[in-house]
Amino acid sequence: MKLDSYWLDTAPAGIQASEGPVDAHVDVAVIGGGFTGLSAALALGKRGASVAVLDAGRMGGGASGRNGGQCNTGVAQDYAALRAQLGVERAQGCYRAYAAAVDTVERVIREERIDCDYLASGKLKLAAKPHHLAHLEQTAELIRREVDPDVEIISRDAIRREVDSDSFYGGLLQKHGGQMHMGKFAVGLANAAVRTGAKLFEHAAVTSIAKDHGAYRIDSARGTLRADQVLIATGPSRHGPFGWYRRRLAPVGSFIVVTEPLPAEQLARLLPQRRSYTTSRLMHNYFRITPDSRLLFGGRARFTASERPSDAKSGRILQANLAQTFPSLTHARIDYCWGGLVDITADRLPRAGQHDGIYFSMGYSGHGTQMSTHMGQVMADVIGGNVAANPWRDFDWPAIPGHTGKPWFLPLVGAYYQIKDVFY
Repeated sequence: MKLDSYWLDTAPAGIQASEGPVDAHVDVAVIGGGFTGLSAALALGKRGASVAVLDAGRMGGGASGRNGGQCNTGVAQDYAALRAQLGVERAQGCYRAYAAAVDTVERVIREERIDCDYLASGKLKLAAKPHHLAHLEQTAELIRREVDPDVEIISRDAIRREVDSDSFYGGLLQKHGGQMHMGKFAVGLANAAVRTGAKLFEHAAVTSIAKDHGAYRIDSARGTLRADQVLIATGPSRHGPFGWYRRRLAPVGSFIVVTEPLPAEQLARLLPQRRSYTTSRLMHNYFRITPDSRLLFGGRARFTASERPSDAKSGRILQANLAQTFPSLTHARIDYCWGGLVDITADRLPRAGQHDGIYFSMGYSGHGTQMSTHMGQVMADVIGGNVAANPWRDFDWPAIPGHTGKPWFLPLVGAYYQIKDVFY
């Protein structure tokens, strides 16, 4: 079992990263080479801007290359709860922003001819308890009436035609969206940005950013860059002088295992529709089939940061959950196990805008595949002067109480969720 991301391990080589030291003056410096940063570099380059992207590791090697590979509409939290919190109009705006994000991913793949095994199959949220299905039915009615008529409830009688498991009592199907190979998408997006003239600098951890004669001076492990504008797209990264952002994000670990390749007839029986799936529990699981016929199975598993010993412990929990959900896979070999950090905000909605004159976009709260790509494009518009393009521009972002950057509270939150799951 490799303690490495399946997506990164099986991604094609060939990102055209820049060699030599970081030493230039550009229109825009992007800090973070995930989907937000690469998408922004692509959009800015198409507008004629000179762009440099600096990443502490490899392009797409952080959260963008370590998630479940799902790309679907639907807000990170329950729509009914969001509606109660924000009101109908703002909740509709949030939902539509995520739908637009799926459209952006599909457009970028199409326009840049990115070979990433994209499959438009939608997402099915599975009711783990009978009363969860009743809540999903109520939520589906709200969504149909107010924002998206193309959702469907899968009844308890019909759920086995979707998932061959005794663990579920029905589900909510959102048809707009799909799944892809995250490593292939990262490589394709990076090289698309390079074709517009963007310079990509890997292993260039930023150590300081300071205003300097009407521009910004960015010091990094590979040299110094000057830029007229800066976009922070670091997500949950723990590298760099970004304490203001860290105090507003909870970097929660999410963990994934991937099986050995499985027989086609077995997969056709287990998941005949090949959708993306997520369960309704608070400590939820998500799963899907990979392009090479493996089953990917992920979830929170434990409320802790992602580190190699922790990943292995979480992997054993996920393997047990996998066997409970699909008993026929009890003895399936696990080839990959890894973890990554999810940048969760207090209300589980993204944040984007400006702080001290510097642009930022992050806080995707587990729905980053589509929203990060979309917000890269949006922030290129915002930097160009179209502030109204940002769907999150009017959301306040206070620091999480008691949070100074190190998430000491995660074990307490995890314990609370585990107890609440018993009664929820």
